[in-house]
Amino acid sequence: MVEFYNQSQQHSEMMEPNYSVFKRFSDFNQAQEVAKTLKDNNIQVRLINNSPPVDSTFFGNTHQPQLELKIPSTEFEKAQMILERSLDIDLDTVDKEHYLFEFTDDELKELLSKQDEWGEFDISLARKILNSRGEEISDDQITILRQKRINELAEPEKTGKVWLVIGYLSSVLGGLLGVFMGYFIWSQQKTLPNGTRVYSYTASDRKHGRNMLLIGIIVFPLWLIYAFLIA
Repeated sequence: MVEFYNQSQQHSEMMEPNYSVFKRFSDFNQAQEVAKTLKDNNIQVRLINNSPPVDSTFFGNTHQPQLELKIPSTEFEKAQMILERSLDIDLDTVDKEHYLFEFTDDELKELLSKQDEWGEFDISLARKILNSRGEEISDDQITILRQKRINELAEPEKTGKVWLVIGYLSSVLGGLLGVFMGYFIWSQQKTLPNGTRVYSYTASDRKHGRNMLLIGIIVFPLWLIYAFLIA
């Protein structure tokens, strides 16, 4: 049994900066099962229960549990491989109407590269189907496919010129929108499937974001002082 932490315990007892969200669940048993599999293979795990503290059905609205499985970001690739190997799929017992049997070899290989979009069952089944077709896929080949995918996902996005203009105008006019936009563009990061965190926007856009932030921080108090003086 793997212990669940609530949000307050997460902040007070688990301030490990190297832990990142590996998977999210809405089912307690499934989360426990995955966490136990990883723990049994010497992966340190943290299960965080982010569900509302009060039963929301009292207010006439039902929400699914919000569970996060965190592990050290350096263990993402190892953990993914462990989960995939833990499924011992027998092709003879799989429904032949399963949609993956309709996939071409190239489509199945593409699926293997996208562990962030597909579940372990689909990934393991895709590998089994390829093997049954004479396409033996090694762990090294999967690693190469996934690294190519990670390189694609790591490419920073480009902020539209319209949003940059809006951000600068808001900052110059003392609007907080420019401050928030600037901070977001400058600091926003994304977590890649291998646990690495990279900046979401290009270096030039991040520079614009920092400029918006600084302008807004300087101009906003000046506008407040001006408004106070003329009041």
